[in-house]
Amino acid sequence: MTTVLDTIKKIHPEAFPKHVGIIMDGNGRWAKQQGKPRTFGHKAGVESVRTAVRFAQQHHIEVLTLFAFSSENWKRPEQEVSVLMELFMYVLTKEVKRLHKNNVRLKVIGDLSRFNERLQKKIAESQALTADNDGLVLSVAANYGGRWDIAQSVNQYLQQSGKNFIDEKDIDKFISLSEFAPLDLIIRTGGEQRISNFLLWQAAYAEFYFTHELWPDFREESFAKAVHCFANRQRRFGLTGDQVESTE
Repeated sequence: MTTVLDTIKKIHPEAFPKHVGIIMDGNGRWAKQQGKPRTFGHKAGVESVRTAVRFAQQHHIEVLTLFAFSSENWKRPEQEVSVLMELFMYVLTKEVKRLHKNNVRLKVIGDLSRFNERLQKKIAESQALTADNDGLVLSVAANYGGRWDIAQSVNQYLQQSGKNFIDEKDIDKFISLSEFAPLDLIIRTGGEQRISNFLLWQAAYAEFYFTHELWPDFREESFAKAVHCFANRQRRFGLTGDQVESTE
């Protein structure tokens, strides 16, 4: 039986997204289905992260941005937040060497000042270790919010320029991930169909793909379905369909 993984092998590489963002939703519900606490689902989701990174590497995606912890997630039960912080620390400690070995560059975006010193130090060390790698960029959004990102970009520009006027290009200079390929595709697992304050500025012309699969169930075939859907869409960027077709 032909799988979607087989099908996308026939797609021209130029049709693949260069930058994919994933809202990894459904860990808690997945755990509940297993009769386990929510934290069990977060731990199970780590394997799906490995799967997504491997898929991105194999299919020449340049940047993979994962929404790991939003600025609103601090409102969750204290025990769950604590486990998420420890899990983040564990993954950085255990996985970064594997990422480095595979030429992956790690970049963490968000307001890192709220994390404890131990975690901030580990983030800095992990980014420094992989800084010179030129393969896949794995961007992890932690204590991140799209509104915060826009506000910090504006503030950085005003502080550095001394001006009191700002335009879109100025925000682009300081917005997170501006040095990488523009965001092409946002995938959200778990069945919800909203952006949840993720990469608001960067998502201006991104395509969206929603799946009911819960994050711990997300595998290579799941990612392939999203890429296949993306490759078969016409991206117009404000033009008409006829204009796009005339340039192809």
